[in-house]
Amino acid sequence: MAAEIHSRPQSSRPVLLNKIEGHSDAVNAAVLIPKEDGVITVSEDRTIRVWLKRDSGQYWPSIYHTVSCKYHKRLEEFLLSEDFNKMNHVKTYPAHQNRVSDMVFSLESEWVVSTGHDKSVSWMCTQSGSMLGRHYFGSWASCLQYDNDTQHAFVGDYSGQITLLKLERQTYSTITTLKGHEGSIGALWWDPVQRLLFSGASDHSVIMWDIGGRKGRTLLLQGHHERVQAVRYLQLTRQLVSCSADGGVTVWNMDTPREEAPQWLDSDSCQKCEQPFFWNVKQMWDSKTIGLRQHHCRKCGKAVCGKCSSKSTTYPVMGFEFQVRVCDTCYDTVKDEDRTALATFHEGKHNIAFMDMDPSRGLMVTCGSDRVVKVRHTISVGCLHFTIVMCINACLLSMRMTVIFTYSSDFTESLIGSFFPQIWDMTQVVGCSIATGFSPR
Repeated sequence: MAAEIHSRPQSSRPVLLNKIEGHSDAVNAAVLIPKEDGVITVSEDRTIRVWLKRDSGQYWPSIYHTVSCKYHKRLEEFLLSEDFNKMNHVKTYPAHQNRVSDMVFSLESEWVVSTGHDKSVSWMCTQSGSMLGRHYFGSWASCLQYDNDTQHAFVGDYSGQITLLKLERQTYSTITTLKGHEGSIGALWWDPVQRLLFSGASDHSVIMWDIGGRKGRTLLLQGHHERVQAVRYLQLTRQLVSCSADGGVTVWNMDTPREEAPQWLDSDSCQKCEQPFFWNVKQMWDSKTIGLRQHHCRKCGKAVCGKCSSKSTTYPVMGFEFQVRVCDTCYDTVKDEDRTALATFHEGKHNIAFMDMDPSRGLMVTCGSDRVVKVRHTISVGCLHFTIVMCINACLLSMRMTVIFTYSSDFTESLIGSFFPQIWDMTQVVGCSIATGFSPR
């Protein structure tokens, strides 16, 4: 079922501790059980499994539950015993008309907030089981974050937009729409302390939105070669961890001054040599020249031709950890110290569709389409007490009440976390999701 690879090492790099195998299809979500050597997984094979670490160092299934396909497009609530050996069904919530993509359980408001491929976000009361409200979008809603304190919901969709909603009983209001990604949103993470929102998308980029600053400040982070499917911000160390579909794990240093990437400027001719671009027919005719292709300098944002932007460089302070095109003028201003990396790159060695972390124990768990769950050791980042409520294919587990909510679609989709007082934040992956929270010791 599982193999122990290494005992707990002392290393600054993620080191593989265990591999958990046994699923017959892709694993959509896996979460670490707080204060326990255990993992809960949800798979496309319609199973919910609780894995506990034995004395041999291997993980073996303590619960093997098969989800019936009759629970179509609904949220399911389960009761999980304290010894993690039994799980009973409690309640069903008819929340959506299509596949559910993400969900959050709020213990404070006693709400379940969920998103789905019916292009909607809905919130329901866990006491009565009734629908409190619903909002529709123009495209599939893919991921979700919820602020328990202010009852604000952040919803990412397949059009690349993030909508901020203020939820109330029986009503809601749309606050704003965040636009910056060029691909579908795959992951969101909300930090309630600094009031920062992080988003990852299929355009291979991560964006930090400074919601609390109220100045519209955004930071673009480009350090992946494939779509970003999981993000997690470690508030104590000011680090951001992002994972992509190609197995890349990037750790960003957010405790350093960074610059905003400039907006690209529009022009009909090169803003350096003034040669016309190919659509500028009038200037081409007047100057008897052939139009050139337009490029943009990533440092200043000016529209330039290929001749005036023949060089490339990294510029980590602006989020460009890989080589990008810059104009010749900006290239000359970039010093060697400006090229010092502000992120570290690691290899997960499998498609990462979902990621969960317990910084207090220095553990990370990842899963993906290869049907393997990997438990890794990372650096312990301090005395944070993490409490996680897991969700399976739409399920949430409250560690205080040991309650699980599950949302079902055509198959088991996700494992979602939950919440004690002052527990926030969730990380979602397209197709599956998790919500986690923490409180100080």
